[in-house]
Amino acid sequence: MARKRNKREKKENPKKNKALIGDKRFRIIIGIAITVFSLFLLLGMVSYLFTWKSDQSFLKDHVFSSPEIRVENWSGKSGAYLADLLINRGFGLSSFFIPFVLAIIGLRFLNIQVRRLFRLIIICSIITIYISVLLGYIFDISNGFLGSGPGGRHGLYAGRWLNAFMGKLGTGFFLGIFLFGLIIFTNDHSLEQIKKVFRKIFGIIPMKNLFGTDDEHITGSIDKEKHICDQDDDLVFETEFPQPEAEQRRSNGDTDNDSPSREEAGDRFEVEHYTEENQEDEEILNLELEDYDPTLELSDYKLPSLDLLEKYDESISSVTNDELISNKNKIVETLSHYKIQIDKIKATIGPTVTLYEIVPAPGVRIARIKNLEDDIALGLSALGIRIIAPIPGKGTIGIEVPNQKPEIVSMRSILGSRKFQTSDYELAIAIGKTISNETYVFDLAKMPHLLIAGATGQGKSVGLNAIIASLLYKKHPAQLKFVLIDPKKVELTLYSKLEKHFLARIPGTEEPIITDTQKVIYTLNSLTIEMDQRYALLKMAQVRNIREYNQKFIKRRLNPEKGHRYLPYIVLIIDEFADLIMTAGREVEVPLARLAQIARAVGIHLVIATQRPTTNIITGSIKANFPARIAFRVTSMIDSRTIIDIPGANQLVGRGDMLMAPGSDITRLQCAFIDIPEIERITDFISSQPGFVTPFYLPEYISEDETNMLEVDLSRKDPLFDDAARLVVIHQSGSTSLLQRKFSIGYNRAGKIMDQLEAAGIVGPPDGSKPRQVFYTDMASLEHYLLSLNS
Repeated sequence: MARKRNKREKKENPKKNKALIGDKRFRIIIGIAITVFSLFLLLGMVSYLFTWKSDQSFLKDHVFSSPEIRVENWSGKSGAYLADLLINRGFGLSSFFIPFVLAIIGLRFLNIQVRRLFRLIIICSIITIYISVLLGYIFDISNGFLGSGPGGRHGLYAGRWLNAFMGKLGTGFFLGIFLFGLIIFTNDHSLEQIKKVFRKIFGIIPMKNLFGTDDEHITGSIDKEKHICDQDDDLVFETEFPQPEAEQRRSNGDTDNDSPSREEAGDRFEVEHYTEENQEDEEILNLELEDYDPTLELSDYKLPSLDLLEKYDESISSVTNDELISNKNKIVETLSHYKIQIDKIKATIGPTVTLYEIVPAPGVRIARIKNLEDDIALGLSALGIRIIAPIPGKGTIGIEVPNQKPEIVSMRSILGSRKFQTSDYELAIAIGKTISNETYVFDLAKMPHLLIAGATGQGKSVGLNAIIASLLYKKHPAQLKFVLIDPKKVELTLYSKLEKHFLARIPGTEEPIITDTQKVIYTLNSLTIEMDQRYALLKMAQVRNIREYNQKFIKRRLNPEKGHRYLPYIVLIIDEFADLIMTAGREVEVPLARLAQIARAVGIHLVIATQRPTTNIITGSIKANFPARIAFRVTSMIDSRTIIDIPGANQLVGRGDMLMAPGSDITRLQCAFIDIPEIERITDFISSQPGFVTPFYLPEYISEDETNMLEVDLSRKDPLFDDAARLVVIHQSGSTSLLQRKFSIGYNRAGKIMDQLEAAGIVGPPDGSKPRQVFYTDMASLEHYLLSLNS
């Protein structure tokens, strides 16, 4: 029994040791210990530069136990000893790389990501040795600075040996060549820079000098590689130069549905392993590739022109000088009735209202003027007067008075403005003009969501059309997708023509504009799945937001074979939110709140409009996640407070007059007007151009009730079932997009085939954005299984 127990303990000990090494607490302790020791060592080495002479008595005898011998080193006797060991008897000043490397290793134990740790250690070791030898070669002195010189004892002896072996000149030439090779080894881009220098000087690339081969041989090799790539693009795609499917379809120019042979699969398998073992070579080769262009599949796409929009005459102001003088006198007269004196008054004419800025006499309380809002409106015989007391940043009081003949702010003037044309916002939106007639442009990506509210007929639908038109005039279909929800079924139907360009939807839906309440619930839950998948991709890529991710993907630093793809922005627009809340309630509010909370980093932004700005519609969770809000005219002060937290929206004049609250500041704007015929011309222009083969499909959402009802009947297999099984085994990757690309089929059919493969036990269940696991590794066992399955 004792022997069995001893054998069992011996077997269990390695497992315990592995568990101890993998334990998070153990790694944190080790990481902290190594990091602290590196700082202690660095302190001792820095102190050694100043105290090495005064500590010579200790450094010669190394008497640690005697309290009479004291050292001046900041790290004590142990620090002085270690510093003398590394600097004097070791590598000299280059020894400072050693605590740096120790600190990097300690941080790695603390789960702080350090790229290419092993390569970094090797490079630091080589640099430490090289600098030591270089300093020993230059300063050939002993018993000098730091004892053995700045290169340490190692550099001193190595430099003397090299001088004796190759002479002073030969050693210098050798160290120079070694430095040149070290620069090329440590910097991936240095070789390209050297090529560029030689191109500028000689007009050629000295291949023979750099690689030991002549130019003709290398040119022939490149041409041969290019010829092979032209013959078999799939082989290159699967190995060293992964391309997104859009670019691959354009480069192939065909839709060959034949499955690859076993020989091709074997070659592909070998090359893939070869690639994993030569990642450094792959990175150097990737430098030759151009940046990925997400617009390549629709490279001939043209943005809409301003000629599609109506042009209105805005050159002459509708406010006359007589109207300005009359309003000014009435304001002064009304205030004087209440013994309020004014020192100065100034007028700024806007498209809908005119702002009168007044400077009251000293001692006048602002609250007195604010309370006279209704009296001033009565004196001017006007509606929609709003008093801003005081105007932020100006030190004046503003009185906004509606113009007798308001101007029309055309969408053409807004989109053609220099401010919009030159903006570099990710999602630039030009919504209207301010009181000072300046175009108001904001970035939806920074908002990050927008809540729009107002009474019926006050301009909400026109505002939504202005937002959509701004994005259509700025973005390529590959960069932006809309999810349009229209419970009223009449407001957003004009955009259904953009199905193959800008619209996204869930699989299985026929209408591009979502109007059914049940499909709205499915779409919102599908967007949450898309959000989770995108966060998984960001985690794999080690980036924080969609902008950094797409930049990394464009630079070809992310492999599409590992699930990476270019991520377009997704803008969800809901025209009548109140109707959804009344019919679906929490089924809509829960996924919507989740999207509003965390979807901004992955490029999903929400624009919600409602004509009932009540507290049971715009709940606390909705308001908390929609910091940017637009208020058109409402009927009561309570509704105004519900939208923008202050009164004022109830005093607007309507017809596009709005308050924009991107945060704490509120700006009064006149919304740009875009009519139905203009929208039709824009959609017709875009839909007349070639679009994508299939719409942009969101992930399929299956409710809990439907999950239990799904059954796959293998007796009614798809005709492509066997070919699809062979394809996923060859690629060792099961994904619906792979079947779509190889067989040129739609998403629904590819999804059904993948479900059948899962039911047959050939692939595993879906795993987020990752490809499904393939359970068969060779074609022979698969063919045997397919034969038994078909018999």
